[in-house]
Amino acid sequence: MEVDYYKVLGVGRGATDDELKKAYRRLVMKYHPDKNPSPQAGPLFKQVSAAYDVLSDPDKRAVYEQYGEEGLKAGVAPPSPSSAPPPHAHAHGGAGSGPGFRFNPRSADEIFKEMFGGSYFGPPPRGPATPQSVPGVSATASYAAAAAAAGFSPGSGEASGGSMRKAAAIERQLACSLEDLHKGATKKMKISRDVLDSAGKPMSVEEILTIDIKPGWKKGTKITFPEKGNETRNVIPSDLVFIIEERAHPKFKRDGNDLVYMHKISLVDALTGCAVQLMTLDGRNLTVPVKSVINPTYEEVVPGEGMPITREPSKKGNLRIKFQIKFPSNLTADQKAGVQQLLS
Repeated sequence: MEVDYYKVLGVGRGATDDELKKAYRRLVMKYHPDKNPSPQAGPLFKQVSAAYDVLSDPDKRAVYEQYGEEGLKAGVAPPSPSSAPPPHAHAHGGAGSGPGFRFNPRSADEIFKEMFGGSYFGPPPRGPATPQSVPGVSATASYAAAAAAAGFSPGSGEASGGSMRKAAAIERQLACSLEDLHKGATKKMKISRDVLDSAGKPMSVEEILTIDIKPGWKKGTKITFPEKGNETRNVIPSDLVFIIEERAHPKFKRDGNDLVYMHKISLVDALTGCAVQLMTLDGRNLTVPVKSVINPTYEEVVPGEGMPITREPSKKGNLRIKFQIKFPSNLTADQKAGVQQLLS
């Protein structure tokens, strides 16, 4: 199937040189293999370069518009040949001489070097004008340098001096149980968003994002996926931000790195001591003996049984046991006398 070069660049048939250059720069920055690890990036990078090579040359463009891609391959002469052979074209037997006319397409690397002043795709050609690679600078760094030199904002695909702006971040709540935040967990989030195809048209794609919840994360922790919003022309996609939301727990309440557990006891247990039995967030049965006299503000502290501390994984906060004392609703005269005698 013949390729529509205008659709490849996402421009109309009356596109000017400036519009062609802008479209080429935007797409080549998007699909350059140094920036885009996708297996489809390399072929798309070359296709964009081929489209620009043809449409940016008046003679090649004239042949393409009249005879299509096959006309170029067949060596059809331009409809209105100029007095001298156009750049990057070789006339064998003279321009307009018929079957002997042949166009030599430029490589993607050659076009990129001409546009950005350096070769960063494949091995550099030999010759005195070949720029030398800088020791210690990777191809990706060279790509970024070329983009900056051309007035581009790395990662944006558009000229930094133009109308490019970054869309506002999209924030979503990520509900987590206290057990998730205590032990750690993995969440799979399915998203659907629009991305631009090689012709600049939006298409819907689905992705699965993996979020690794670290033990000890707190409410309000943010996990950012850069530029995972919808792609639109002249706008850098928004970041997708998930914000940890802590679900209420029926037994425990979090206080920083500590866990607070409320235990109900009778007045007798408050005065004589008791043993608190509970199940921890990681599923262990824990028995805590309490030998002190318990008043309404008393807390029994169990070191190291609280929430993990994210920055110090080997450490945990404390478990603080608070008590709700159940007082008798009434006492007989003999009971009152006995309490007075006992406590006086």
